[in-house]
Amino acid sequence: MALPFTSFPRALAAAAVAAVLAGTGCAPRLSVEDADVPAWQATAMPSAAGVVAEESGKLLSAEPVDRTEELPAGAYAVTLVCEGGGKAFLAVRSGGKDVADLGAACYGTPERAKVTLATDGPLEFSISSVDAPVLYAYHIVPAG
Repeated sequence: MALPFTSFPRALAAAAVAAVLAGTGCAPRLSVEDADVPAWQATAMPSAAGVVAEESGKLLSAEPVDRTEELPAGAYAVTLVCEGGGKAFLAVRSGGKDVADLGAACYGTPERAKVTLATDGPLEFSISSVDAPVLYAYHIVPAG
């Protein structure tokens, strides 16, 4: 007759749980503060031809990072990726209006959105996370 799991000594039960977690690929969280951002970006951000704007960095607090890019009128694809746990958000504005809001889970999964600029001009980006610290990267390419 098999003994129920609860009858195992605590040390053996803990070892069994650790073995299961190790087998599922669970890894320790990335140390954002010590991370090499360009090296991380090179492996985390999907490659794309014709990048017209990009940025990467560390969000060490809930304070957003803002940037403006001058772009010609047209359709673009915006990709956001982050790492470190939690979620990062990228707000994209043109002419004072929201044109895209992306929210990426910070486990290396890219999020994408299409943006259309009716006229030449500035495209404003604001990246933030309430789950800081996180690494982030985004790029903009012509939509094809």
